[in-house]
Amino acid sequence: MADTTNTYSGQQPASLPDSFPRQQQNMQPGTQQEMNPKPIVDDPTYKGSDKMKGLVAIITGGDSGIGQAVAVAFAKEGADIVVPYYSEQTDANETVTMVQKFGRRCITVQCDLKNEPSAQQVVDAAVNELGGVDVLVNNIAVQYPQNSIKDITAEQLCNTFSTNIISYFYMTKAALPHLKEGSSIINTTSVTAYKGSPTLIDYSATKGAVVSFTRSLALSLATSGIRVNAVAPGPVWTPLITSSFSEQDVTKFGQDVPLERAAQPFEIAPTYVYLATNDSAYVTGQVLHVNGGVITES
Repeated sequence: MADTTNTYSGQQPASLPDSFPRQQQNMQPGTQQEMNPKPIVDDPTYKGSDKMKGLVAIITGGDSGIGQAVAVAFAKEGADIVVPYYSEQTDANETVTMVQKFGRRCITVQCDLKNEPSAQQVVDAAVNELGGVDVLVNNIAVQYPQNSIKDITAEQLCNTFSTNIISYFYMTKAALPHLKEGSSIINTTSVTAYKGSPTLIDYSATKGAVVSFTRSLALSLATSGIRVNAVAPGPVWTPLITSSFSEQDVTKFGQDVPLERAAQPFEIAPTYVYLATNDSAYVTGQVLHVNGGVITES
């Protein structure tokens, strides 16, 4: 039976899991409800200070993992949340419950962001139901490990790029007319964009594209006062892991970084808060590395 705990108990980080039971889900992007242990998305010791009071944030993939943790942290800071999700309604409903717990509004939009009209659907929902868009977090991704580039089919390649980078273009184009000076766009890239991965060639390529997209878009929007940055996580315990890796690989996931464990989603979320608020008013076109100590060339 899956562990249903998703709140940090306040133990020292060294006490967080450094290995996981054998498990595998058969379909991406996977669901948190079947994971053991369940990803920890909320740190009760994190107290908000209204840094995002009155703002509206769209968080793609906000139904689970990093996206859900960001939704919780943003809500603690006073933001209302829009969560586009693909199929994981139970996970999305859990995000709504957690955001509402902190007195903020949260709406969900079931859609496929690989299709451009879905992006407009999400933005319209944000504007019509919550009053606008101030922060856009592009966060969705899929990955399909293959031992050789020869095993990457055209279908897989198109799906990976459509999800991991083309959807970021669609969401940004749809949101941009509503963003204003002081708004923020935050893209999720990956440590694999910098160090590569022999079994995640197409995934790593999309994450490299996210880095270039971030830097170029930041230059394009700088005169409008809209900041664009990215976060490059290392290994993080999310449904993507149990729905893409083998049972054996899951058991040792994250052990190859200097801190010798995978991050929990709540440990990544404060980086997004920083990039979404005036704390980072002089930061644009940058990638922040939250990866357990992996040395990268940025």
